[in-house]
Amino acid sequence: MVSPRIPLVVDTDVGTDDAVALVLALRDPRVEVVAVTAVAGNTSLHNVVQNALYTVEISGAGVPVHPGAARPLLRELATAAEIHGGDGLGDIGLPLRDRIPSPEPAVEALLRAAREHRGELVVVTLAPLTNVALACLTDPDFARSVRRCVMMGGTGRGPGNVTPVAEFNIWVDPEAAAIVFRSGLHITMVGWDVCQADATFSEEELESLRELGTPLAQFCVGIQQVSRRRAITEGRTEGICIPDPLAMAVALDPTLVTESRRLAVAVETRGAVTSGQTVVDHLRVTGLAPNCEVVLRADRGRFMDLVRGALL
Repeated sequence: MVSPRIPLVVDTDVGTDDAVALVLALRDPRVEVVAVTAVAGNTSLHNVVQNALYTVEISGAGVPVHPGAARPLLRELATAAEIHGGDGLGDIGLPLRDRIPSPEPAVEALLRAAREHRGELVVVTLAPLTNVALACLTDPDFARSVRRCVMMGGTGRGPGNVTPVAEFNIWVDPEAAAIVFRSGLHITMVGWDVCQADATFSEEELESLRELGTPLAQFCVGIQQVSRRRAITEGRTEGICIPDPLAMAVALDPTLVTESRRLAVAVETRGAVTSGQTVVDHLRVTGLAPNCEVVLRADRGRFMDLVRGALL
């Protein structure tokens, strides 16, 4: 007997790593991507929507893309063109225009999916948490309806990638992140630290993927050119971290996690140098109830195999 496919919503600010993660989800027979919800982050909302639509199209899927928040709850938007390029997908000349998204806004799509798939829906967040926070505020039952929220964001036990202690997705909209961590969602956090350890691709590994020769392999490797150039300029020889696919891989196959702890996590919103930090209570000194499964390591070999299989 064939197991039913798991319903999945991908909340994303489609940049170069999000696109690879989205391909993984759209190509995996174990899940049904019922919606892609777009939010500004790596690039503008307009670019995110077009990037998502393009990625869905070249993956051969017919999944709707729902436009969401164009800026954080309380702050101005900060993007990451230095990593993802001005268009968000590496500035390699892709035709990223004129595709039409769903008229249903992202928050409404999230709430509807949670109602229709109550107790079964998995939400994968690859972006600032603005859309998800708004869904939690609009309907507190949303958090109770979602089976699992797998998040690429924060850091479990390491430094940040935009400040010494903050990871980009949380840093862009820490107020939204604080709401989500307090919401009661069943969160699995795949942080920058574990991604840096287990989702860094060497030049040889990237070329090996490109040599698969498929359109998806050419796309997923080609869009990394801005990051690759930056790594060379900065003298980084270990390769480039492509974090979002690891979070997606954990959502698709939780057994990829080799080390995790259920801990209390809070988000710093006011610190002069710590805004956006995920404060993880490893020693349980706060007495707060655990609210997050913090992933600390993953099976890198099986992750790489999953990526390779999706691009064939």
